[in-house]
Amino acid sequence: MAGHSKWKQIKHYKAAADAKRGALFTKLIREITMAAKIGGGDPDGNPRLRLAIDTARSNSMPKENIERAVKKGTGELEGVDYQEVTYEGYGPGGVALLIDAVTDNPTRTVAEVRSKMTRLGGNLGTPNSVAWMFDKKGQIYVDASSIDEDALMEAALEAGAEDVVREDERFLVTTSPIDFHTVQAGLKAKKIAIAEAELAMVPKTTVKVEGKEADSLIKLLETLEDLDDVQKVWANFDMDVAAMANLEG
Repeated sequence: MAGHSKWKQIKHYKAAADAKRGALFTKLIREITMAAKIGGGDPDGNPRLRLAIDTARSNSMPKENIERAVKKGTGELEGVDYQEVTYEGYGPGGVALLIDAVTDNPTRTVAEVRSKMTRLGGNLGTPNSVAWMFDKKGQIYVDASSIDEDALMEAALEAGAEDVVREDERFLVTTSPIDFHTVQAGLKAKKIAIAEAELAMVPKTTVKVEGKEADSLIKLLETLEDLDDVQKVWANFDMDVAAMANLEG
């Protein structure tokens, strides 16, 4: 199961009923601003910005919010000076965690992350203590009701994808980071609707967690992602998806 994003899968399984749109918009705006700051404000020449804008649009973010975030990143509008930081550590059951954050105050952010980790059974590690356990991959999700698996497999591999697997009611198309946008373009050219796409840190191997450890791990992951500065949390656990969905976070 190393190629599957279990945390992504379970959040989708639990559905968007408990989604906090305001908090989501805050994270999306920070990603747009950071992408524009690093690579410029033209999405055609900045793949990261193009992905951030596509993600924002798919979550119904108003056009004005997107444009403002881009201009703050390029310096056309005054804004907060954000920087990217990644923290590494372990959660319950020895699960490796990569915590991506965008912050204007790294001292505040690391203190908040350390506090949540300590309180909920995790601990921060040193740089590169767990990063080697993950590979960066493109992950493209397609609703299974919209296309036959063989047809998607043919189109995805023709476009340069590495693999296609089914996860519940969605197909997961995996690509190398370099081919990520090319594969998306290839699928769109075949009129295949993309439900979601992201560059993800995929674990090379996974750790099986069950029972109380699984419960504690889910609480930790949800608590970390609720922090304003935290953008994404990647983890190398394996767990029964249905059981995970029923856990009370």
